[in-house]
Formats: sequence, C-alpha cells, structure tokens
Amino acid sequence: MIIKNVYFLLVAFLVIGSTSCKKPSSGDNSGNVPGDTTTVVAGGKALPSGAVDGVTYINSGKSVILNLYAPSKTSVSVIGDFNNWTADAKYAMNHTPDGKNWWIQIDNLDANTEYAYQYLIDGTLKVADPYTQKVLDPDNDSYIDATTYPGLKAYPSGKTTGNVSVLQANQPAYSWKVPTFVRPEKKNLVIYELLVRDFVTNHNYQTLKDSLNYLAKLGVNAIELMPINEFEGNLSWGYNPSFYFAPDKYYGTKNALKAFIDECHSRGIAVIQDMVLNHSFGQSPMVQMYFNTAAGKPATNNPWYNVDPTHPYNVGYQFNHESAATKYFVKNVLKFWMQEYKIDGFRFDLSKGFTQVNYGTSDAAVGPWGQYDASRVAIWKDYNNYIKSIDNNNFYVILEHFAANQEEKELSGEGMMLWNNLNYAANQATMGYITGWDFKGIFYDQHTFTLPYQLVGYFESHDEERLMFKNESYGNASGSYNVKDIATGLKREEMAAAFLFSVPGPKMLWQFGELGYDKSIDLNGRTGNKPILWNYFADAQRVQLYKVYSAMINLHKKNAVFASTNYVYDLSGYIKSIQLKDASANVEVLGNFDVVTQTANITFPSTGTYTDALTGATLNVTSATMPVTLAPGEYHVYSSAALTH
Repeated sequence: MIIKNVYFLLVAFLVIGSTSCKKPSSGDNSGNVPGDTTTVVAGGKALPSGAVDGVTYINSGKSVILNLYAPSKTSVSVIGDFNNWTADAKYAMNHTPDGKNWWIQIDNLDANTEYAYQYLIDGTLKVADPYTQKVLDPDNDSYIDATTYPGLKAYPSGKTTGNVSVLQANQPAYSWKVPTFVRPEKKNLVIYELLVRDFVTNHNYQTLKDSLNYLAKLGVNAIELMPINEFEGNLSWGYNPSFYFAPDKYYGTKNALKAFIDECHSRGIAVIQDMVLNHSFGQSPMVQMYFNTAAGKPATNNPWYNVDPTHPYNVGYQFNHESAATKYFVKNVLKFWMQEYKIDGFRFDLSKGFTQVNYGTSDAAVGPWGQYDASRVAIWKDYNNYIKSIDNNNFYVILEHFAANQEEKELSGEGMMLWNNLNYAANQATMGYITGWDFKGIFYDQHTFTLPYQLVGYFESHDEERLMFKNESYGNASGSYNVKDIATGLKREEMAAAFLFSVPGPKMLWQFGELGYDKSIDLNGRTGNKPILWNYFADAQRVQLYKVYSAMINLHKKNAVFASTNYVYDLSGYIKSIQLKDASANVEVLGNFDVVTQTANITFPSTGTYTDALTGATLNVTSATMPVTLAPGEYHVYSSAALTH
C-alpha cells in the first residue's frame, strides 16, 4: 500500500534525519523572538527558541516554524500548497525530546502569499492546525458572500479532505484608531447582547458597524457578541466551536471584526465576547487527534477532553479543566483575543461545567451539580487571575454560572460578574399574573453578595422566550384591558424597563427587546434563523418603547442615585416600588403590574414635589407615607431633583 510506504519513509526520516536546522533570523517581522541554532538531542530535536504554538514567522516571512502539540503520536508531517498536498519525507516534522511536540521549519515562502496546510498524523489522520487564525471549510465556504469576505482563498478541492488551516506572513495590517480604550465602570454597564446573524440582514461586521448609530442612541455602552470564533456550519448560534483562534469567516474578515471593535471603542462602547470553553464539537482537531471512533467519544489519552462529560448540561465534548494541557490552551486562547482584537471582556458560556467532579448526566444530577464545588472555584480563580495578569484595567469576566449563592459570592469577591436571570418572574409580571412575579432577585443583597456591582441582571437573553411574545400569547385581561393587545403589551414592556434600569449594577438586554420583539425563540427551531424586523423601528408604539429604554439606560448611566446601595424595594405586590436615596437625588419608581386599578400606601424618602423623569409630570408628596392609585400598566420614575438624561 502507498500509505504504508509513505509512513515508513516518515518514520525513517525521524530516526536518521538531519542533524541541524536553520537558525531563525533577526529579520522576523511577526513579533516572535528569534532563537538559536537547534541542537540534536537524543530521541528528538529541541524546539527552536522563540517558536510559539502554531505558526512562527521568521526570515522576514520567508520561512515559518510549525509547532504542533501531539504527545504519543508516532509521526507527523505537513501537507499543503508548498508540497502539492503530497506526503513527502522532506516535510516530516521533528519531535521534541519529551515526545510532546512536533515541529518543522519550512523555507522559501512568499511572505505575501496565503498557504493552506494540514498535519498528517500517523500517516492517516489529516487535521488543521488548532492554532490557525483562518480555516478553509470544504462544506460551508461556498455559501459565504463575496462582499462579506472578499477574495476568500479557495478550498483545495480534490487534493485533500477536511478543514484546512491557512498561514500568511504579511497579512493585511489593521491600524487601530483607538489604541487604548477606557472601559465603562461595572456599575454603569449596560450590555446589548446580539447575534450577528439575526441582527443585520447581511450577517456581517460591516453592516453591524453601520448600525452603531442606532445602538449609540439607545445608550448601551457594551455589546456582547454571541460566539464569533470558528464554529461548525455558517448559520449557528456559535455554541458548537471547532477552532478558537480563527474568527468565523461567515461574519467577515479579521480586519472587519477589528474595525467593528475599533468603531465601538470610538463611541465609548465596550465589546464583550461570548467564549465557549466548556466543550468543543467534532470538527475540532484536538478532538479528532485522540478519538475513540468505535465508542464515539474522546480517547482515554486525549490531553484536553474528558472521555465522558461530568455534568448533565454538557453538549459536544467536554474540556478537562484540571488538565495542564487544557489550562495552557485556554490561557493562550484568552490572551490571544485580549491582545489581538482588544476585546474588553468575556462572557463564559456554561461556566458551571468547568468541573471534574463527576455529577453524572441524569436529570437528578442538576441539583447536586449546582451546589458549592471547591474545585470549580479554584479553576475559575486561576483563569481570572491569569486574565488579570494580562489586563487588570477593568476587564470584564462574566460567568453564566447559576450555582449556589455561596459559590457565586466567592467568585464575585474576586471581581467576576455573574449572569442573573429574572426572565420568568419579570414575564409573569408583564403578563399580569401574580404567581411567581416577584423579581426581587434582581438585587444583589438577595444573593448575599458583599459587592453591589457583580450581578448582570436581565429580563431577556438569547436563551429565554421573548417577553413580548408571551405577553401577546398568554397575557392576562380584565374587561377591555388585555395584555394580549400589542399596544397594551408594549406599555407593560416600558414599565418593565423602568424597573430593570432603576436597579443598581450592570444590566443586559437582548437584541430588539427595546422594540418589543415578539417572535418566539422556537420559530424555525430554537437556534434557527429569526426574522430581522428593522421595520419595527417605523412603528410609533415600538419607537416609544425604544425611547423609554433609551431614557432609562441614560438615567442609569449618568446619575449616581441609580448606583446607590441605599435602597428599599417591594416587588411582591400589585403595585411594585423601588426607592433609591443619594445625596444628589431621591427616586421612587412605581408601577401597577395588575390588570385592574390598584391603590397602595407608598413610603417616599421625603416630602415635597417629585417629578417623573420620563414624562415631566409632578406629584406633591405631603406625607412620608401616602396612598397612590395607579391604573393597570401605569408607572412612574419620580425624582426629588432634576436628573441628567
């Protein structure tokens, strides 16, 4: 067999191979450190000094060193454009003395040319470089629009199979307009979570950049992008990652992504990246390199992944975050995005899954999995400390954790922020149903936190049913007042926004919630494409909701009273209230979440004239406690002093 003959040549080359390798020159333009001449070490060759994981460009880009971590493999070689995709003994890689890494220096390259390549492992398995910053996909690249990704290199059809990595020394440079960005303080953070695919019709960064006027006028000061590193397919939420250093091409080029981030920074908007490191999917080369095909799961000697998941919510193949190889890889991923793309924060998907305690995968394991886990806390403290060592300038670390208060409190004490989901209670309130409608969990003291600005409170995210959809589908009614009516439902969304953004601490909204998006999360399947309804911005009632969102967001950001920890609240009754006190102003937020008129005795911070910050209407408070009558859905944000809008 030809493959067996080639395999013999590769092994022979490694055993009797050459005794020296070229010294990296001082002409390296990549920022990598040049090294010394390699010395032959018994059983292998030491990796040249300065060589990094993946690709190291040297000799002004005319040479590269490729470096693959692949312990216990018998042989590794490189196939690609530079050898016409043929297994050639000249491209057999050297193994390091410890047998863990495989490397090769390739010369006589054109620094301006893109070269596609793969690793051929043990003569049979072809994989792309796990550290590649660009992937060619034989199944999905043809569906990427040329205006989104101009000049995309063609896949080498007929020459190889599977995903292919790309290297290029002189890649198109990007010059940052905002080299240093001052991030918004956590206490003033208002995050807009979005999925590029379902937010702009062209599904790309350029169009997203063009939409920033809309978001800037809304007032948000952070955008959280659902996963943007290379994932399987094109039309995805992105929680099926395959490559961690390559931006997914479906949304555009790496420089288009940088231009979007740069433009956000020029407008005072931080960019938070949704990072998926609980698991990878099957196209990951790290999964493929050590995989038990018969069992359909990672092999026992996989350096990065568990054979079986340790918790009930796992998808894909779970990382082992107590493995030294995984820790090293994860830290490299985080550092890369922080430095290469000037990302301002990470939202870590399924952070509770970072544990080697085997809770099992049954429904019965959900409860125990959420209890305090000291090993999980240690893992997160380690990653958080590493992030701080790279950037300790208010970099955001946000966990989708949903674990016991004791654990979340400890993590918050390290500066990490925790997602705080009040979707169910808030939607019960907007629909007008008293059962389960107390959303007091939005306040940090309900979680026994000692720091006030570590909970990211929200009523909607990508994972929940849309508030307005349930208002229209299931809303309560009394007489002519019906929450199912669009106009009524939208007014109740205004009321919900008034309460959400009155609560101190960072807040988040899901895309188009400010317009009352009312298409179900399950339309076209949970993760399927959703209608992009920019026409809603031409609807006067929906524009009014946008204006209330904008007003409340700006009040939240610009007035110290909305960051005050001197507050009281009553969110259990028909008329809900939040009272905030500060030297600059006192605020009383009131809203009737019932479907009939209600009266309640309200305690105000002081007597005097209060002005509604949204409408300008006044209320004369004649005693500290006085009865207030509100129509169904009526709400007010009363302030004792003028507020900054």
